[in-house]
Amino acid sequence: MAKLLQSTPAADGYRMPGEFEAHDGCWMLWPQRPDVWRDNAAPAQHAYCEVATAIARFEPVTVCANRESYTTARAMLPEHIRVVEMASDDAWIRDCGPTFVVNDAGDVRGVDWEFNAWGGELGGLYDSWEQDNLVAQKVLEIERVDRYRAPVVLEGGAIHVDGEGTLITTSACVLNPNRNGKMPREQMETHLRDYLGVSKIIWLEFEAFEETDGHVDGICAFVRPGVLVVDWTDDPESPEYDVCRSVWEQLSGTTDAKGRAFELHKLRAAAPHPITAAEAAGIASVPGSYPRLAGDPIGGTYVNFYIANGGVIVPTYDDPNDEPALQKLADLFPAREVVGVPAREVAMGGGMVHCITQQQPRRRT
Repeated sequence: MAKLLQSTPAADGYRMPGEFEAHDGCWMLWPQRPDVWRDNAAPAQHAYCEVATAIARFEPVTVCANRESYTTARAMLPEHIRVVEMASDDAWIRDCGPTFVVNDAGDVRGVDWEFNAWGGELGGLYDSWEQDNLVAQKVLEIERVDRYRAPVVLEGGAIHVDGEGTLITTSACVLNPNRNGKMPREQMETHLRDYLGVSKIIWLEFEAFEETDGHVDGICAFVRPGVLVVDWTDDPESPEYDVCRSVWEQLSGTTDAKGRAFELHKLRAAAPHPITAAEAAGIASVPGSYPRLAGDPIGGTYVNFYIANGGVIVPTYDDPNDEPALQKLADLFPAREVVGVPAREVAMGGGMVHCITQQQPRRRT
């Protein structure tokens, strides 16, 4: 039975591990919202299947589907992928699911953050998120993992850790008043240290240009402790042009929790490929939901990958930069197989591969 704990992970000797550490498996949610996914989510469901199937080559995958979608998900996914019935409001388990933490003995617990659909009443992407806010608890109860309920709004895509005390996050997202009001930075840092077991917090400062208000997992990612890939573009017309240069400079000018200067690698983004009129026509317009319109840019970052046991699953966009990005990551992950998966349908909904997955660290006890 999963217990609700009254202490904090740091006080109990737990930390959030790096994604490159060993996993027991991966969790996903099944897409179905017609106001997010075109053509009643059928193309997105095929894209999610490709991601789940690619990850399942390396580690167990569980896909959670709403009651009305369970039969479809079970029929479309390979038999070796576990499908469970679970209510949710959308399909972004990175943000609404649990953050797993581990201790030195190899035990695993989970952090259950507050979730408000990326802004609640001040810019949230849909107006009802009650079921998403229960996903973390449900996952942890299925796995019989003890749970901490954190007193702050935080999405998993807003944080990256190296497992050795370093956290990278963004002020534009985590300190946005639409998450936790006017909470001072010092108070938020206390919560991050308490619930993630980190000792150094690196705040990236830039003006957010997309709907998550600046998630870090679209900007940079750890390859291993001390080594980062950074999203990059040479197109001065791109909204990412100034951001990626600023992030590069900020990361170049700091060190991690162990005092190491970062080894940085540029990962050039795909060219913008806006939503077409035909695609937009298949997306339902619903009051209270974020509109997705013809001409809206679709993100093409490759840093939003998922690190599996022995593999790296990377979003691709049928773009000339796909192959160079895959090769660059293959060079940086010589002990893992780099696998590209088509991500346009996922990107159209507002995220990429990392956004739709959540790793569960390996339990040794």
